[in-house]
Amino acid sequence: MADLTHFDAEGRAHMVDVGGKEVTARTAVASGHVRMLPATLAHVTQGTAKKGDVLGIARLAGIMAAKRCADLIPLCHPLPLTHVSVDLSPDPALPGVRIAAEVRTTGRTGVEMEALTAVSVAALTVYDMLKAVEKSMEIGAIAVERKEGGKSGTYTREGAR
Repeated sequence: MADLTHFDAEGRAHMVDVGGKEVTARTAVASGHVRMLPATLAHVTQGTAKKGDVLGIARLAGIMAAKRCADLIPLCHPLPLTHVSVDLSPDPALPGVRIAAEVRTTGRTGVEMEALTAVSVAALTVYDMLKAVEKSMEIGAIAVERKEGGKSGTYTREGAR
């Protein structure tokens, strides 16, 4: 368990002490998608979903989720985020909605969890907004695409878009 930083020497979960880490600019980008039938996607692109603006509401939900990440994930540090963007774009080839989130801070720990949380909650919101017309939608491919900052430097997922 030596490589798993969220466990102490006895194997008990604990919050990592980041007090000795250097304060640096940190960025994380995550992505995911919601796959759906073309007819369901038409509700998104034509603005006919009964609950309203699917992409606008999901964007706000993702931003709000990034800000509340430490309340949702037990061992995450609460971070002062300096930037959160969530982009949702209809993709007829999927078919469905592609989601990307970028989160930035200046601090002692990264913002990968905040970016992943933003994408996850945005995807769940898309599902919630459209479930009345399709319950078989699939949420998937949620991953960190890029991370910058801190002592480990830059990470880019192989095959990242």
